[in-house]
Amino acid sequence: MSPVRTRRPTLEQVAAAAGVSTSTASKVLNGRPNISPETRRRVEAAIDQLGYAPTTGPRPGATPRTAVVVFRTLSDIYAMRVLEGVLTSARDHDVEVLVDVLDLPGSGAVPLSSAWVRRQAARDRTGVIVVTAELTAEQHRLLGTSGVAAVHVDPANPLDDSTVSVGSTNFSGGVQATRHLLSLGHRRIAFAGGRQGFQPSAERLQGYLSAMRSGGGEVDDALVRSRAHTFEAGVEMADDLLALPDRPTAVFAASDSIALGVLSAAQRHGLRVPQDLSVVGFDDSSAAATSAPALTTVRQPIVEMGRVALRTLLQLARGEGVDSHHVQLSTTLVVRESTAPPATARLDSSSGTPDRDPGER
Repeated sequence: MSPVRTRRPTLEQVAAAAGVSTSTASKVLNGRPNISPETRRRVEAAIDQLGYAPTTGPRPGATPRTAVVVFRTLSDIYAMRVLEGVLTSARDHDVEVLVDVLDLPGSGAVPLSSAWVRRQAARDRTGVIVVTAELTAEQHRLLGTSGVAAVHVDPANPLDDSTVSVGSTNFSGGVQATRHLLSLGHRRIAFAGGRQGFQPSAERLQGYLSAMRSGGGEVDDALVRSRAHTFEAGVEMADDLLALPDRPTAVFAASDSIALGVLSAAQRHGLRVPQDLSVVGFDDSSAAATSAPALTTVRQPIVEMGRVALRTLLQLARGEGVDSHHVQLSTTLVVRESTAPPATARLDSSSGTPDRDPGER
């Protein structure tokens, strides 16, 4: 007996299951307007129940034309710099770029939902670039089975080896920032990071801890804070740290946004930067060079990360292999005005008196 072949569900079957016409089902699949929420819900439920998947989608050898970039938020400088890189590369390759955001309210299909992914496949998108978003296992599966190529920039959660990502050497950047502060003589160095579980921030924290342990720094859980990559979070974390009885003499912030919040909090606490508190950021955003004082920071090539992400997406869409599934671009320490030796070290140096043991005569 010959094996029984399982037929793919058709759009006609989806329409019948939802009790609508085939043209209405097609409109729902393609995200067309003027469809009632109840009709859209029935069609999407039928699609999920039948396991329908469009037969369209990027094919090997096809000429890519449109890429979609999905951001968690557009409210920070980092996102704008990534987008700049994507757009620069897209212009070179004659590719149109569409932008979607996870944290925007709206009644349409939420980015990376099953309905949204099916829509990208039906519209023959080149693929999707996902920036700093945390994807579920189901969302990974949807992207993998839809025929839509995907590249992740600074993924929020760990990814398996089959997922293609672009980022920077976050661990090395954490080491660079912390070693710089240690070399100036700081020992009580605090870390102010993004939310717990956010992969890039976790890697920077591990770099900080590694450098502290190997460089003689004071590793103290009370000096480690994790909240969010925002100015407001930087202010809150700095308020906590600077209120400690034995406050830190330096802060390594896991982003420039956090670092700028630390600078603001230090001023409100009556502390001068860098005379009373040294601060290092991470990103080298445009705000880092124009802050007062200018911010010492770890430069990650954010624009280049966007360029590489778009180029890699085009390779995947054409069915080509990629050199590495997890590309990491090098970070560089940029020293400006927000770091200096701690006050005690400067006093000892200016007086010409070496540090003595209290009992020594």
